[in-house]
Amino acid sequence: MRIGIIGAGQLGQMLSIAAKDLKLECRLIEANDLDALSGLASDCDVVSYEFENVPVEALLAIADQVQVYPPPEALRVAQDRLQEKRLFEDVQIPLPAYRRIDSLSDLQDAISDLGPPVVLKTRRFGYDGKGQVVIRNPADAEPAWEQLGKHPLIAEVWVPFDYEVSVIGARSPDGDIAIWPLTQNEHVDGILRTSRSPVDLPPMVDRASSYIDRLLQHLNYVGVLALELFVAGDDLLANEFAPRVHNSGHWTIEGAETSQFANHLLAISGQALRATTCAGHAGMINLIGTMPAAASDISDPRVSLHDYGKTPRPGRKLGHITVVAKSASERDDLLLNISQTVT
Repeated sequence: MRIGIIGAGQLGQMLSIAAKDLKLECRLIEANDLDALSGLASDCDVVSYEFENVPVEALLAIADQVQVYPPPEALRVAQDRLQEKRLFEDVQIPLPAYRRIDSLSDLQDAISDLGPPVVLKTRRFGYDGKGQVVIRNPADAEPAWEQLGKHPLIAEVWVPFDYEVSVIGARSPDGDIAIWPLTQNEHVDGILRTSRSPVDLPPMVDRASSYIDRLLQHLNYVGVLALELFVAGDDLLANEFAPRVHNSGHWTIEGAETSQFANHLLAISGQALRATTCAGHAGMINLIGTMPAAASDISDPRVSLHDYGKTPRPGRKLGHITVVAKSASERDDLLLNISQTVT
């Protein structure tokens, strides 16, 4: 079977590597214009994508030529934060209070109702902390509006969360669902830096699993989906979801019985999903901006380096390191030692 992947970044690379082990063929393209997608559709048995900025209309235009997974409707919702939040409400997943913002007066009202502080976000095309401003004082409303007001916006209440987690699940066309253990994430400047799994909080794990199960079923989803959540005391609140394989699941390559990349490919090719059990206590460190020479010098068998072969640039994800240990404390010591060496 030949699988078309829209996007040729690191996620596409890792999907291609997993495809070889599964005896599947991948064809990757960077362009997402209609002519390029039509050519991909005519040459493949199924088409998927590795990033969210693919025009939904372009996917719908090729849907009569080839099966497209994940479903374009899931992508449409994920591309608009307002639609995303309404989806969470529809499937009864708790989330922070928010307001739709169409004017400066809307923003001023939202600050009065929700905060301050509030987070003003563009509804579309925001990622890794881009397209958002934290408003800590009502006097900051007008400058924030001047900065972002040319775009459709939402305002969210600021959540004083304890930490962030993500849950990643896969669903097959037959409706079978596989969910990986909960992952705890640390971000710096809006960019994921470190992930750890499993998280030993059974009530949170059960709730997170039920939330992603609802999303997968409601969307009639096929493929891998990631749901990011805030843990604030006893509350577990939805932040956003990604209709694709996800950075916080990179630890699954070495740290789970089946990686997120393998199960995504199995799902979209109509094959049975495989076990998502942890192979130990896993962790991941993103390598951002520069690729440190010390990263390639690590010879510990518990440690794996993934170099994306990208040109260094501030804020750019150039690779990641995964670790798999026998205990959480051993993993955390490894992550600390590596972080001090490579960042």
